[in-house]
Amino acid sequence: MSSTEGEDLVQTGLIETFEGTQEMDDRASTSGTELLRQQGAVLRLSEGISVDPGAFNTEITEDETMILNLGPQHPSTHGVLRLMMELDGETVLRTKPIVGYLHTGMEKTGEELTYLQGPTNVTRMDYLAPLFNECVFSMAVEQLLEIEVPPRATWIRMLMCELNRISSHLLFMATNGLDVAALSMMLYAWREREMVLSFMEKVTGLRMNHNYIRPGGVAADLPDGWRDDVLAICDLIPPRLDEYDDLLTGQPVFLQRTEGVGTISGEEAIALGATGPILRSSGVAWDLRRDMPYQFYDQLEFDVIVGKYGDAFDRYSIRLNEMRESVRIVRQIVELMPQGDYRLQDKKVTPPPRARIDQSMEALIHHFKIFTEGFKVPEGEVYVAIESPRGELGCYLVSNGTAKPYRLHIRDPSFVNIQALPPMMRGGLVADAVAIISSVDPVMGGVDR
Repeated sequence: MSSTEGEDLVQTGLIETFEGTQEMDDRASTSGTELLRQQGAVLRLSEGISVDPGAFNTEITEDETMILNLGPQHPSTHGVLRLMMELDGETVLRTKPIVGYLHTGMEKTGEELTYLQGPTNVTRMDYLAPLFNECVFSMAVEQLLEIEVPPRATWIRMLMCELNRISSHLLFMATNGLDVAALSMMLYAWREREMVLSFMEKVTGLRMNHNYIRPGGVAADLPDGWRDDVLAICDLIPPRLDEYDDLLTGQPVFLQRTEGVGTISGEEAIALGATGPILRSSGVAWDLRRDMPYQFYDQLEFDVIVGKYGDAFDRYSIRLNEMRESVRIVRQIVELMPQGDYRLQDKKVTPPPRARIDQSMEALIHHFKIFTEGFKVPEGEVYVAIESPRGELGCYLVSNGTAKPYRLHIRDPSFVNIQALPPMMRGGLVADAVAIISSVDPVMGGVDR
């Protein structure tokens, strides 16, 4: 191509973007192993084994299929997710998720921030469940420090995270309704979510990206009247969930859009590493709060909601009923909330109370040093996992003895769960793809962290 021709193409906007090996190639150019993977096979092949691409689907020829892009700017992809799909008419033959359009380098950024600054960074990953990001990071730091936060601080964390689980699932109800043409769900679920976010703003000062849960405890104690506010939420949510149930669960169009759509078996979900509602929808009763208890969840009574068919309807109904269980958990937390400190009283980890800074030079110096230099964490590595609204949220942290992490990696459930899209979509229609993506409930801030 001459330079003149290149300039003409740039001016007319005809030059295509290309994402290299991420992109889906035509069948003739795709290896057998990759072709199976894109068609939804869950492979565990030994190294060196090759698969003949001509050994399957011989009835499909190149001139009968087309490769279509869904996203990354399409509203139904819940952010900047791009899917390349090979179609035979309207039937999806294979799917390849392509990520990276929102990449912010937050994990590498976290290695340049002190441990005290860390929550301001991780809270922006899964921005619909920010308190879970802060919680798992803080728990990892605390394990390296070998410190135990006061009981009240732990109960406050549990309270805020369960309310955050409700707000996250309410957003799913709203957007999932939009994606399957139940437009009124956006209005109703958004209304209830506002009540939860208003309480979070009252406690943390922000509706999202709170920087509230920090190593050693939480940033501030619960405000006066918090019990009444929380109980008002607990009284309001269950009747509204019953309304959602009446509106959607037995609605014929909603059932046609979700029942038997995007199915995945328990074996496939486990092989792909899927967790949360996706794994539980396939009949696997796995919830870290019950099966690998952390904090004080072993003192609470709640049920793990499990599906049977692994379809979009199961994933919807699991989230609907998980909100009921979260309300049940929150009521127990309100009753069990102890008195005491909301953060560790250790000068090496915890800044002094704000009021003392105006009264004591030592407190001012202490405040200045901890926020500028941070606190040093002993050498070591740790992995901590908790149950977020989307599944297992893990934090792998390596310390080299300084005030900043040597390595930080977040195991975000959305990133792993997106792997489940090819087996879910194979054999379905293009119209089903939107409902399937919605049922996975990915948050691209966590995927492209």
